Amino acid sequence: MAWQIAAPRRASTSLTLRRMLPITGSARGNRKARDRNRSGSMQDTDVLIIGAGAAGLAAAHALMARGLSVQLVEKEPHVGEPWRQRHRNLTLNSYRDLSTLPGVAYPPGTPAFPAREAVVSLFEDFVRLHGLPIAFGTEVRQVRRDNDRWIVETNDGTRSARNVVVATGRDRVPHMPDWPGHGGFTGRLLHAAAFGEAAAYAGKSVLVSGAGNSGFDVLNHLVRARTGPIWLSARSGPAILPKRIANLAVHKVSPFLASLPTWLADAVIAMTQRLSLGSHARLGLPPPIGGGASRLRGDSIAIATDDGAVRAIKAGRVRVIGPIRSFDRDSVVLEDGSIVKPDVVIAATGYRTGLEPLVGHLGVLDPRGKPLFNGAAQDPRLPGLWFTGMRPDLRGCFTNARLQAEAIAAAISASRRDAKARRVQLDSGAAH
Repeated sequence: MAWQIAAPRRASTSLTLRRMLPITGSARGNRKARDRNRSGSMQDTDVLIIGAGAAGLAAAHALMARGLSVQLVEKEPHVGEPWRQRHRNLTLNSYRDLSTLPGVAYPPGTPAFPAREAVVSLFEDFVRLHGLPIAFGTEVRQVRRDNDRWIVETNDGTRSARNVVVATGRDRVPHMPDWPGHGGFTGRLLHAAAFGEAAAYAGKSVLVSGAGNSGFDVLNHLVRARTGPIWLSARSGPAILPKRIANLAVHKVSPFLASLPTWLADAVIAMTQRLSLGSHARLGLPPPIGGGASRLRGDSIAIATDDGAVRAIKAGRVRVIGPIRSFDRDSVVLEDGSIVKPDVVIAATGYRTGLEPLVGHLGVLDPRGKPLFNGAAQDPRLPGLWFTGMRPDLRGCFTNARLQAEAIAAAISASRRDAKARRVQLDSGAAH
């Protein structure tokens, strides 16, 4: 059978952004950008940003505020497209007031954890407020170096820039394990990215493979539906934090947690989990490989958020089982040899960046396709190449996007000042 990776659903929207948005407000630096008529000829700019998610939008704003000319390219037809394609009940796991962008906020009455539609509206408001110049429907095929410029090949022609900021996200491509026998499985097999609505699983027995952040997100919704038996297949125990303790949004304390040394943050996370949810042993989960902060900062493994799944595990509604070894016609074989027969298997098995075609030839990715540097860090062999939003952060993706945007903008501005000073010095020397 063919894997079901995603089932995009175009949500209705009142978005009225033009294909290339006008340049107003803080976009004053973009008056210098050349050839904006999409004729396909070479276009040159100070900074080209790939991707119009939170990280790319924040970077564009920070750079334009410093008077730099910016082009932002996005392969989707709208901002927030990944959010539009997700299930209706999706909400942020990060707290509302820590999930904004400069100059915009959620309207009064927005819940502590904003829903999908609210996040999309926030993106739209941000783009309109700051006049961000986004070329929608523009897919980057490759980035390469040519003397002192970066050449960016797209489906809409070639662009050049002194700097390229890659902000395409760390969860761009769903990762599916190549389990033996999966092709002959007669049940439904899909990635968590294609989860859809929990109500669609009513009356079905469901096996969720993967006890990480996306696995718990699926479980949090499944346990609210009238499903049949649910199994959670786990190879190792995750770090888990509750979405709320009493009426407190746990993510509100994330700035404090992020300020702690890793070993202390590990201890605080473990203690919070043990006191509020119970130990791994009590939940029937395998022991964790490492601390929550250590795995997040070292291996980019996000901390799982509980919003009902743990209660269902304790009540026996969700049964924890071992890792999957293989598939049979109508069953799943576990590594201990036991067999379960689910109607549906949901692979909550993570994502990849999908950056290999774009920058893989530059030697800047690890074996799993993650950039070797992020934020204001650079490879000195490749000046002007930046990545943002490629690693999770305890503070959440919005706060992280803002911090990295400011750091990258400051680094590019400093580099320009240094280059200008060198030119002045050379001209002065030549005059004498």
